[in-house]
Amino acid sequence: MAQKEAKTSEEVKPPAEPAMVIASTAAPAPSWFTPKRLLAIFCVINLLNYVDRGAIASNGVNGSLGTCTESGVCTSGTGIQGDFNLSNFEDGVLSSAFMVGLLLASPIFASLAKSVSPFRLIGVGLSVWTFATIGCGFSFNFWSITFCRMLVGVGEASFISLAAPFIDDNAPAAQKTAWLAIFYMCIPSGYALGYVYGGLVGSHSNWRYAFWGEAILMLPFAILGFIMKPLQLKGFFHPESTKALTAVETAVSEVQGSGNLNGRDGSFSIKEDLRNSTIQKSSKLKVGTKIMNQISRFMKDMKVLWVEKVYVVNVLGYIAYNFVIGAYSYWGPKAGYNIYHMNDADLIFGGITIVCGILGTLAGGFVLDYINSTISNAFKLLSAVTLLGGVFCFSAFCFKNMYAFLALFAVGELLVFATQGPVNYICLHCVKPSMRPLSMAISTVSIHLFGDVPSAPLVGVLQDSINNWRATALILTSIFIPAAGIWFIGIFLHSVDRFNEESENQITTTERSNTTPLLKGKKTETTESVAEP
Repeated sequence: MAQKEAKTSEEVKPPAEPAMVIASTAAPAPSWFTPKRLLAIFCVINLLNYVDRGAIASNGVNGSLGTCTESGVCTSGTGIQGDFNLSNFEDGVLSSAFMVGLLLASPIFASLAKSVSPFRLIGVGLSVWTFATIGCGFSFNFWSITFCRMLVGVGEASFISLAAPFIDDNAPAAQKTAWLAIFYMCIPSGYALGYVYGGLVGSHSNWRYAFWGEAILMLPFAILGFIMKPLQLKGFFHPESTKALTAVETAVSEVQGSGNLNGRDGSFSIKEDLRNSTIQKSSKLKVGTKIMNQISRFMKDMKVLWVEKVYVVNVLGYIAYNFVIGAYSYWGPKAGYNIYHMNDADLIFGGITIVCGILGTLAGGFVLDYINSTISNAFKLLSAVTLLGGVFCFSAFCFKNMYAFLALFAVGELLVFATQGPVNYICLHCVKPSMRPLSMAISTVSIHLFGDVPSAPLVGVLQDSINNWRATALILTSIFIPAAGIWFIGIFLHSVDRFNEESENQITTTERSNTTPLLKGKKTETTESVAEP
């Protein structure tokens, strides 16, 4: 009898098959993507995003309306505004149209990051961006190009909410803000390059070629999002890793229950049982249930986000700040041309922005790392540089001499661009790791929806009303003061750095081992720990 039981036990026990199943379903480990290479790729993509913004704001691409003198001599318009005969208000709307797509798509992409590989989402988004910019080049009136600009926002939405968390994961502990600063340095430098790029293309050929050139440059990165090996994000699990954990749990339960099997039942393999179990579970899930679960999860996350006082104050200050920066970026060359008669306004503003943007953004990140990267210190730095920068920019527009204006405005921009690293550091570290994509998505949507989106057309309306670019610029620049005041309030709020807190998905030690950002060819601890028994 004892011999029969021993024989049955031997027949039921799977010698090595569970380990083989687990090993085959483990998440692939990237070998080529080091943290620095990942940072470089994201920087180039971000640069191209803002080259597009700068190009459409440049005089070469955006152009001007046709004019007629009192003697009856008329000149035809140039660029988009001239070809489509746009008013200043319509011109401002054109710069903000991307926000519609960004607003709708950002929360969707951020929520999908919990169940779909983030790099596949980025690949989808960049593909949409590429086709949308091609469409801008083929547009034939105001509404057609506005629709294409909306699609540009959809493409950008997949990238802006996921790139910063990846960078924050892989940056050295003592240089997190500096790495974020390097990434966000691409915003001013991209705008500046866009000014120059749009001006050169518009003056030497046709504004449509500027958009087609951008699409050609972005296409390889769109393809890369589909073919590269998925990387893991802190607080989330790669879909294949999730499958592996499901297989582990099912295999363990099957092995534990195998003592009740007789010899005939033992002829079915563990692998076949796992496959049948997976099919049965997946067949029970309905599309409607999945959608409702996604919506419920999104609403729950939004509630958590908006009751976080540190996050809300940070975003409110960022909105006021971006209201000014957005209008500067769009109307700056035209204002400079009209106030100081700059013949090469695109090149001058582009040159100032690229130098001051790079130096200021990098300086802000390195300074915060130097004084110790904490949320309280970030608020101190934000309020100080925004106030001083606003004073210098306001003083610059008070001078009638162009060279005095350029000197003071350059110092002002150097200071205000120092905010990029600290403000995004707060967004990433005041929430749990699983909330970071949504945090970045809602922050970006908010600063555009209430910041630079309304500022461009509103400044256009203000200028149409008072017809004085200097007064318009002074009124706009004064908004830096309330931005600094809002961030000053953040210094006194109770703040907790939640970067190392366990997210809602990080339940067990086994699962936590799967959150390594770049595995570099190492096997996950999940496979090793289950294979040992």
